[in-house]
This record gives sequence, structure tokens and C-alpha cells, in this order.
Amino acid sequence: MIYLVFDIETAALPFESFAESQQEYLLRGAQSDDDREERKRMMSLNPLTARIASIGMVCAPTLGAEAKGCIYSSYGEEGDGERRTELLPDGSTWHLMPEREMLSTWWSTLAKGKAQGGYHLISFNGRGFDCPFLMLRSAALRVRPTRNLMNGTRWSYDRHTDLQEELAFKQNDRNGAMRRFNFDFYCKSFGIKSPKSEGVSGNDVPELYRRGEHRTIAEYCMRDVRATWELYRFWREYLRPGED
Repeated sequence: MIYLVFDIETAALPFESFAESQQEYLLRGAQSDDDREERKRMMSLNPLTARIASIGMVCAPTLGAEAKGCIYSSYGEEGDGERRTELLPDGSTWHLMPEREMLSTWWSTLAKGKAQGGYHLISFNGRGFDCPFLMLRSAALRVRPTRNLMNGTRWSYDRHTDLQEELAFKQNDRNGAMRRFNFDFYCKSFGIKSPKSEGVSGNDVPELYRRGEHRTIAEYCMRDVRATWELYRFWREYLRPGED
């Protein structure tokens, strides 16, 4: 078994790229310019109105092994940009490519893991966001997933640890001991360096993407992934010791 920690960053598609009826649907009920701008901002959170800007991952055969990082970023479609491969400051390999190719590469990576006993996926809110987004966005681009990332139920799913679920004991108290916090809050509470500490957050990704700052997004995404790996190891040592 190999641990594969992953995270995605997303950016809204241009509002003008949608049909008039879709634009009307997306803005229906908005009462002011601020409301309309907020609706457009929220488009980044849905796979039918947004693209995947990056998919970051680290792999490790054991909890104590060095986690090797790799990240795929997209610049849109063929002809919209130029493919690049570079090393990031943390040693991760960064690949820039068209979005459809990026998704095909991601699913091929998961398929190759089967030969090594299968990946155990690790995420933060992966079941609530990253997994359905990856599957639906892939379908929209006519890319067939090689693994059903939403297999199982909310309470029982194999080969995937969603730390947001686990740290709240799969509950969602509004104010109690099983309240769910955001990733930044958990990191700071457990002494892990927050990915937001260098001045970039997920809210910045759409504008960074619009400006073509794909490497900045990739570096932020990898900070997210590596912090998720640290949070997982913390969880395993202090809250869930033993084998998976």
C-alpha cells in the first residue's frame, strides 16, 4: 500500500462562456450587484462552472518515509498556453499542461497504483469537495475516471482517509467537541505550519489563474498537500494509532 495525499485548486470559468439561459440561472434571485458578484465568485466551487487549476499530491510507502511530491497544473485547452516541467522549491515536480490532459494524467496515476497494491488516499474534505469535483469535471471534459472516488457511504468508504471527517469523528456539531473547523484552524491548533502562512489562500486562486500565475498556485497547492500529510501523521500518532 502507498499513501497518496492529494488536493485540488479550482477557478471559475469565464461567465461569458455560458449560454444566456445558464447565466440567467446562475444569477437568479440575486438582488444587487454585490449579490451577483458573489454568485460569480461561488462558481469556483462547482465542477460545472469551474475548471481545476491544479492537482497536487505526495506519495509515501510508509508513515516515516520521505514523501515525494508531484503537481499537475492546467492552463485551459490546447493552444491556450505552453507545456512546462519544473522543480518547485520543496523539490516537487511541477507539470503545466491543458486541463483535459491533466485530468487524464491524474486518472492514469491512480490506475498505475493498482499494480502496487492500490493507493490509500488522504485528503482534507476530499469526500465533500475534491473527489466529486474531480469526477464531474472529468466527465464534462469527456475523461473517464479510473476509480470511483465516491464509492461507499458517508460513514464507510475504503482506502481513503478524509481528515475533516475524522477530526470531527464524522459528526458536525455546531458548537461542541465535534465541531468541524477549517484546515488552517486545525493546522494551527496542532502545531503544523499553515499553507496560508505565506500570504496565499484558496480565495486568491481564481485571480491568480486569470493572471496566468500557475506556478504560484502550484506552490500554494503543494503547501496544502504537505500540511495535509503532516496532519495525517499527527492524527495517526495521537488519535488513531495502529494500521489502516
